[in-house]
Amino acid sequence: MDDYEAQLRASVFKALADPNRLRLLSIVRSSEGGEACVCDLTEPLNLGQPTVSHHLKILVDAGLLHREKRGTWAYYSMVPGAIERTTGLLESL
Repeated sequence: MDDYEAQLRASVFKALADPNRLRLLSIVRSSEGGEACVCDLTEPLNLGQPTVSHHLKILVDAGLLHREKRGTWAYYSMVPGAIERTTGLLESL
């Protein structure tokens, strides 16, 4: 594994290393239609909108969530195959 590949894998593991981000993934994945508005994610975590948005950005940057802007709100959904690719990161070591 080269340095670039190691950095990519580490970014996914870093994204998953926070309990709030794990909860966000769980909430989004189990939401009706497989997507959730950022406006619906603050209350379950008992965190402010800026903090939730920060966590969501990390998950998007790691390739786990997809962000779609609709008007003033952003909606998040799982990137297809993200969970399977993530489990494969350890299997291919």
